[in-house]
Amino acid sequence: MADTVLYDVTDGLATITLNRPDAMNALNIEAKAALRDTLREAAADPAVRAVLLTATGRAFCVGQDLKEHIGLLAADRASGAGSTMTTVREHYNPIVTALAEMPKPVVAGVNGVAAGAGAGFALAADYRVVADSASFNTSFAGVALTADSGMSWTLPRLIGHGRAADLLLFPRTVGAQEAYELGIANKVVPADELADAAAAVARRLAQGPTAAYAALKESLAYGAGHSLAETLGKEDELQVRAGASEDHRIAVEAFVKKEKPVFLGR
Repeated sequence: MADTVLYDVTDGLATITLNRPDAMNALNIEAKAALRDTLREAAADPAVRAVLLTATGRAFCVGQDLKEHIGLLAADRASGAGSTMTTVREHYNPIVTALAEMPKPVVAGVNGVAAGAGAGFALAADYRVVADSASFNTSFAGVALTADSGMSWTLPRLIGHGRAADLLLFPRTVGAQEAYELGIANKVVPADELADAAAAVARRLAQGPTAAYAALKESLAYGAGHSLAETLGKEDELQVRAGASEDHRIAVEAFVKKEKPVFLGR
């Protein structure tokens, strides 16, 4: 596995770490492919019950590696191939799909600036723990691009259409406190506590009823695009499944005995 992305699985928690600190974790082709493939591995591994996505250095991810990108654009112009922007369907779309749709919770530990696709990846997670020194920036319009990395889907669902349009049309730095007030950040912590705080949230989820969490993810995604009646039907379907789970039986028995349940994720 490429060392642009580090991967560790311990006690049901997969920690995926972007590891190009000298480039502020900018996304070159190697890093994008490694992140995509690592997320798919985590999603498919039954030993993984939750995922923590974080980064080394002073940035979470500043998005596309523009130094590499400008060379690829020049090569495209010379060849007429026009292949540079295939990265959206080859890398960004699979990465966001894996984050948003894997049947296990994903926590983003945002240690620094998250811009462009880097912000998009953080928004595709289920929960964001953000350092008080971190920030977000949509960035796309500033380099004459439109939204990608799922941001046209995730951002308005988090903060509303009007605010999303404002941040996309007029990119600016959104600090951690404003991100919390807007609903982008779920929790803001001192920068030197970020690693421990994000890991604590992710470990708590890994030890929880992860099959129920998967159903919650599915229910939220379904409800975002369906009517009340359709969503009630989906809730019924998912609750029948959850009610038949071993974790539900364990939780009910523990409640009656006034004990803490130990979930199995099934």
